[in-house]
Amino acid sequence: MLDLGFSQQGRHFLHPETHYIVEFPPGPLSVGDEEIEKIEEVTFETGTLRVISPTDSVKDRLAWFYHFGDRQCLLQAVMITRQHQVDIDNVGKWSKSEGKSKEFKVFQKQLQE
Repeated sequence: MLDLGFSQQGRHFLHPETHYIVEFPPGPLSVGDEEIEKIEEVTFETGTLRVISPTDSVKDRLAWFYHFGDRQCLLQAVMITRQHQVDIDNVGKWSKSEGKSKEFKVFQKQLQE
């Protein structure tokens, strides 16, 4: 990262030409209290990118909505769900285990609008 012009601040890397921050979270990778078990790979001409599933991406976005009230993350979860195959039952069970069944209903309502 340093060779690419980033500077390190803790576990975050900053670059003077962008407002985006790169973070390498400590393992194991999880959403809420649930460990992510499957990492998918997408191969490009330039290399392979390891990504979490759309279902886990929705959980990640909802975690920010559930715990910090981030409405933009709620909308991102809705967009992911509309554009990809997401296991809604799995997201519902995870939401319940996080103690966020009421907030999950807000997400479901947003999906219907």
